[in-house]
Amino acid sequence: MTNTPAPVALGADQARTRLHELTVIDVRTPAEYASGHLPGALNIPLDHVRRALPEIRHAAERGDVLVVCASGARSENACKLLAEQGVTTATLVGGTGAWAAEGHDLHTPAACDTRSGWSMERQVRFTAGALVLLGLVLGLLLHPALLLISAGVAGGLVFSALTDTCGMAVVLGKLPHNRPRAADLDAALAALRTR
Repeated sequence: MTNTPAPVALGADQARTRLHELTVIDVRTPAEYASGHLPGALNIPLDHVRRALPEIRHAAERGDVLVVCASGARSENACKLLAEQGVTTATLVGGTGAWAAEGHDLHTPAACDTRSGWSMERQVRFTAGALVLLGLVLGLLLHPALLLISAGVAGGLVFSALTDTCGMAVVLGKLPHNRPRAADLDAALAALRTR
């Protein structure tokens, strides 16, 4: 049995003082990344971390790697995944939300270079709310069994809270506006190789 390195957690102020020496990987969707990210952060969405493992390992061998997301949950999951592969990384406590709350700048790409959009949390809230309303309306107008749509969403939300996972976010992350363009992902991987 091998020992997996434990992920380290850095606060926003700690990360800011070390930002010049860190390789920062943002595991949010491209739309979330476009809405504002840590200076110098490279966007490798969570579902592409395994594909980027060789490049992340290379960067970690040359210096410390900080993984960030909106609140810290996805980056913590990415750090655990990387730790299982023997790659030591750190996560930003509270994510970009905590970074901005501390008064640190978030960089946004030029408007013509990217697609800006809703955060994944906002997309999940909208979709869950819309499905609950749809289930209620269809249940009242067509057939009471359609109320199960609302019950299913409620059950999914409870499961999501208990397990700290979100199946709806995984599904929404696969929509075209949340997917990285091949050129963007390739550029991020190439930048990691040079770190």
